[in-house]
Amino acid sequence: MTIAVDFDGTIVTHEYPKIGKPIPFAIETLLKLQKEHRCNIILWTYRQGQTLDEAVAYCKERGLEFYAVNANYPGEEMDEEVSRKINADVYIDDRNLGGLPDWGVVYAILCGHTKPVYNNEFMSVKPKKNFLIRLGEKLQGSDEY
Repeated sequence: MTIAVDFDGTIVTHEYPKIGKPIPFAIETLLKLQKEHRCNIILWTYRQGQTLDEAVAYCKERGLEFYAVNANYPGEEMDEEVSRKINADVYIDDRNLGGLPDWGVVYAILCGHTKPVYNNEFMSVKPKKNFLIRLGEKLQGSDEY
């Protein structure tokens, strides 16, 4: 599976052009998907030049190296004839309709779990639920999830 993931607002908080604070479990989840599920992770971001290099270095310092960066495959030459749209099976971005779900929910969806994965080796704290999940629970009168 190929996963295209945004940087600002998805791996770190929005503070562009600076690097924001880490979003809990983003790097850990991507590493787990990469290592245990053999996913190709593509960094798909607005960043270019020095700010892009800083984002790639930030992730690399934390052990996450990308299959490709703003490209479909390593070494792809991007020019006017090549679409900026990345060919991926899944896109993870905070600008999705409904926003970015918690990374435990992201992992659960991608790995076919019925509920978010929290108390395992890479998520020791249950993160705050996504607003739409909390709203849905409230409307359904459920305390689960």
